[in-house]
Amino acid sequence: MNAQPRVAIVGATGAVGVEIQKCLTTKNFPLSELKLLASARSAGKKVNFRGEELVVEELTEKSFDGIDIALFSAGGDISRTYAPIAAAAGCVVVDNSSAFRQEEDVPLVVPEINGQAALHHPRNIIANPNCTTIITLMALYPLHLKFGLRTIIASSYQAVSGSGQHGISELESQVRALVNGQPVVCSTYPRQIAFNVLPQIDSFTDTGYTKEELKMLNEGRKIMGLPTLQVSCTCVRVPVYRSHSISCVAQFEKPVDVPMARACYVGMPGVELMDDPAKGIWPTPLDSTDGDTCYVGRIRKDLALENALSLWVVGDQVRKGAALNAVQIAELLIR
Repeated sequence: MNAQPRVAIVGATGAVGVEIQKCLTTKNFPLSELKLLASARSAGKKVNFRGEELVVEELTEKSFDGIDIALFSAGGDISRTYAPIAAAAGCVVVDNSSAFRQEEDVPLVVPEINGQAALHHPRNIIANPNCTTIITLMALYPLHLKFGLRTIIASSYQAVSGSGQHGISELESQVRALVNGQPVVCSTYPRQIAFNVLPQIDSFTDTGYTKEELKMLNEGRKIMGLPTLQVSCTCVRVPVYRSHSISCVAQFEKPVDVPMARACYVGMPGVELMDDPAKGIWPTPLDSTDGDTCYVGRIRKDLALENALSLWVVGDQVRKGAALNAVQIAELLIR
């Protein structure tokens, strides 16, 4: 891989695409060229990147000629159509959709956990995991190294940024309508999200779990290399702009205690402890918003399960849950 690759962003004008551009800048990613790709509707827009004015181009089958790395964040349908085209052109695709995550010959990568997997991509496609899965595993991986993870029981509190700009706009408009005594309009979500919580993200399956909830199970097993990992998850949309939170019970193979668990986070990249309840120190979504770090707190021994801990983790869904993780994977490719 070229040490200064030519990079394309597919879905460049969306919430994650814009954040990818910010991450490339803040991490001083050494690219030689950046191509911004989007739908015909967005083509022609001008974007400032590192002081240079770039023009958004329409995504076509010829868009990837000469491109080394393509960061996709335009939804599963676009990925299924164009990622194989980009890969066939010799470009390595980092895909943020769920289109390829469970395919055996496509690595599913969180760089802090299984970064080596990114170096073996026979189809020239690497999958970016689901945002909630990434943030949860960032909290559990340091504990897994010490105690051996067996089971996850989790409830997520997911920000509207997970639905892209449409979710953010809907929350804003509904809050404004309610404050002004006007009727609430629902379009992105089936029910009012302002001052409410919605216990459904994605569609339901025959099991009664949603597709979003099953991602934690299937993706967790693949990323951690734990085919017998047991996961039960409830995913909830909450009226928060950015950053997801997860309440988690984790059961381990070995006995655990709180001081040993807290010590597991010392020196671990991308995750920090924020855990001193007696002093009112515990993380909230706002603590991680616009940042690269996941924060863990409320660590305590679980009262129901043996060898188990209860904890709370927050992380910025748009950054570590999507854009930042993709850029970190691209960094692995050029190292």
